[in-house]
Amino acid sequence: MFVDTAKVKVNAGDGGNGKVSFRHEIYIDKGGPDGGDGGKGGDVIFVADENVNTLVDFRYKPELKAKPGQSGEKRNCRGKSGEDLLVKVPLGTIVRRADGVLLTDMTEHGQQVVVAQGGGGGYGNAHFKSSTRQAPRVAELGEKGEAFEATLELKLLADVGLVGFPNAGKSTFLSVVSNARPEIADYAFTTLTPNLGVADIDNTSLLIADIPGLIEGASEGKGLGDAFLRHVDRSAVLLHLVDAYQDDVAEAYLTIRAELKAYSEELSTRPEVVALTKTEGLGEEMTTFLLSELQKVVPAEAPLFAISSQAHKGIEEVLRELRSKVDESRAKAAEKGEEEAEGLPVIGLSDSQKQDAWRVQKEAGYYRVLGDKIEKFAARTNFDNPHGLNRLRDIMRKMGVTHELERAGAEGSDTIVFGESKSQMTLTEQ
Repeated sequence: MFVDTAKVKVNAGDGGNGKVSFRHEIYIDKGGPDGGDGGKGGDVIFVADENVNTLVDFRYKPELKAKPGQSGEKRNCRGKSGEDLLVKVPLGTIVRRADGVLLTDMTEHGQQVVVAQGGGGGYGNAHFKSSTRQAPRVAELGEKGEAFEATLELKLLADVGLVGFPNAGKSTFLSVVSNARPEIADYAFTTLTPNLGVADIDNTSLLIADIPGLIEGASEGKGLGDAFLRHVDRSAVLLHLVDAYQDDVAEAYLTIRAELKAYSEELSTRPEVVALTKTEGLGEEMTTFLLSELQKVVPAEAPLFAISSQAHKGIEEVLRELRSKVDESRAKAAEKGEEEAEGLPVIGLSDSQKQDAWRVQKEAGYYRVLGDKIEKFAARTNFDNPHGLNRLRDIMRKMGVTHELERAGAEGSDTIVFGESKSQMTLTEQ
């Protein structure tokens, strides 16, 4: 079963909690703190695998959840880190959060991308021991792992994408030039799912994608084209096949071109090779006439061929032209990528500066503190532990947050909230 879209829930593992513990051994008076740190939560890691060709597994298992880290233990024992979750996806898989943010584009076999980070483990009380604080009763909670909904979209990675009306001979062409065995029959919409094949030519090869035939209105959802046009979106070159038995070959060509442009302006400018198919039953005069009709509407830069897949006529010439076009297109794309990389801005805020930034908002009945670093400290604080709350207040004073709250009008008994969390505290100890 071929599936090229899926929605999943991604949950990285939570970090383990730190431990509050003190040594209790015979003959050792007032043993020091020995609470261990919690283990890190597991990451959710996507792995591109060329042996996977569909997203069907995600229809039956839509939740991707990594293991949490274990809590720290006494005797300075650190909790075990949670096991990472490795998720195999096909080459060409695009991963987006539900809000549309692009997370990754899996384009190379073996590529690994951490899609969701596991939460860090909380420090145990042994971590807070110092010369002035010899019996700390503070331990941190583990951080929450990243959790969100994501959409997966598969776009086949191919050198050449076959386009044309249903029954234009795309599947027959693919079966002749490669080892692919798509379903072939003498009726429209025989091909219901995309097919990939590798064609060998002059000691090189081309990866060719055959998609279900397009009809007028395909870009708007008619027929099968709307669901599968994405699979030629990444092809370096388009091979446009036109059935010689169409009533008007020029009109057939223009109709498909219009659908490509309606789907994607960029796709309509992709390098193209045009081939008139099924010419084995036509005389030379008729073939020449049909080619002349096509030549009136096909751009001058698009090579035009007459082929017969069944008779293996003109196939090698088309493949050589495709090879040349693909090499030229890939070279231009690489050159463009280098130019874009060179033009990237160099000056900007460092990651540490962005994390240190914070601000205070006065809202109805409480004050909200926003900022990556301070919110992270708050998330690690056990609000039921007064020692932990006092440590958080010390951090706020050192960062200048307390001073800013007081300037905004906050008093000792006023409620303070961090980020979007539901945990609350007062500015001073009550």
